[in-house]
Amino acid sequence: MKIFDNITRPSKREQITALNSYSELTSIIDSLHDETPEIEIDETKKKIKIPLSALKLLATILKETSRGRPVSIVPVATELTTQAAAEILGCSRPHIIKLLDSGTIQFVKIGKHRRVKYEDVVSYKMQMKQNQESLLKEIMNSDEEAGLYDL
Repeated sequence: MKIFDNITRPSKREQITALNSYSELTSIIDSLHDETPEIEIDETKKKIKIPLSALKLLATILKETSRGRPVSIVPVATELTTQAAAEILGCSRPHIIKLLDSGTIQFVKIGKHRRVKYEDVVSYKMQMKQNQESLLKEIMNSDEEAGLYDL
């Protein structure tokens, strides 16, 4: 799996183009009946068949792009190396190994190598974010009760 370090926010021009394309594409998708519709690339006049599910995914990408959000696509069943998992979580590879060995994140061993499911890494990351938010609220409430916010 390739991890892109240069994911950037869409420019205003890209956002406007995506918004216009999203509106047009969603209205077209609603009227499609074929599971593999044919589309034409205007610039080259080439026609290609695309699975309807891929067109729906494209619509989702356009929607997020129109909102100024960067988009990244990862196959759901992707298995990661421990180094790739560490990069996603923003921690060291030895820390990932500790998480795996403690059973915090599930993994499979292929020979001597550990492989981690992408969705397990993302699930752990979301859980850690929720824990951080909960602790932050707890600290703020404690500070408020102690009168640290009073003027």
